[in-house]
Amino acid sequence: MSDPVPALFVERCGPLVTVQDAGRFGYQRFGVTPAGPMDPWAFRLANRLLGQSEREAGLELGPGGLVLRVEAERVRLAFAGAERPIELDGRPLPWWSVTNLVRGQRLAIGPARGAVWSYLAIAGGLALPPVMGSRATHTLTRLGGLEGRPLRAGDRLPLADPLAGADMPELVLAEPPFPPAGPIRVLLGPQEAWFGPAAIATFLDAAWRISARSDRMGYRLEGPRIEHARSPNIVSDGIVMGSVQVPGSGQPIVLVADRQSTGGYPKIATVIGADIGRLAQVPAGGTVRFRAVGFEEALAARAEARARLEATPSRLVPLASGGRLDAGFLLSVNLVSGVTAGEP
Repeated sequence: MSDPVPALFVERCGPLVTVQDAGRFGYQRFGVTPAGPMDPWAFRLANRLLGQSEREAGLELGPGGLVLRVEAERVRLAFAGAERPIELDGRPLPWWSVTNLVRGQRLAIGPARGAVWSYLAIAGGLALPPVMGSRATHTLTRLGGLEGRPLRAGDRLPLADPLAGADMPELVLAEPPFPPAGPIRVLLGPQEAWFGPAAIATFLDAAWRISARSDRMGYRLEGPRIEHARSPNIVSDGIVMGSVQVPGSGQPIVLVADRQSTGGYPKIATVIGADIGRLAQVPAGGTVRFRAVGFEEALAARAEARARLEATPSRLVPLASGGRLDAGFLLSVNLVSGVTAGEP
């Protein structure tokens, strides 16, 4: 009898835990949703902590927790996104860390603290079959991930390369990343003409509450009614991550990872890519405000976000040091390579 496939075994699982990678792109014109992470920057950071591509599949955790048991000789994991308590065989671990686990160890991850979405990156990724080039889970169409559904107790997640990075030291970010504060930045349009100046002012001036009816498809906003200057319907056109539709109710919906491919409501604005994760991390009942920016500021914000991501290795220190900088470790890493002022 051959040895079982190395895997992570799910002992307990909260709702909305799914397998995700960067997303399923190139098929939206056929009605196929990209899916992928709700907070793309935190997902990328989790993989960056392991020194691997964002295309590798990992786990996205919703507000609840997760308990895993290692059924492999070893595995290397990293944690990013909304902070949570972690215990490895009852021993607390810091968030924003990289740790090595061995067979039989039990990892318990608690509920999110003050935010929503967290990411567990797995060195070498998961040995799950790609669907249309991606392992991202889209539950509404049951595509990707593990049978196209959220995880549940009893699932086994096969590891693609359980020895990846296993000889590397355990690490932690000396200074956890904090995104910029302030309103969520948007580009007005593309159907800005469907709204008068007063409606746009309402959208930008109000404090919007995240509805409890929000999900991975759209964040519903509760606040003053936005009046349409024209019909609340348009000829359906393409939807991107962060599109802000305003249906006939006058209550905006920010479309996110599991959005539909096209929509027939006018879009008053689009959340810029650098701020998508900030919006996604606001829990139900929380409030957000919006600020209109131009393309130059949006591009600059993306460049800044990418530079922070690329600089991640310079902030890693040995986990055993308890966050104190170790001179030997600092001399072993390149503190400037990869930092960029923008897109290539």
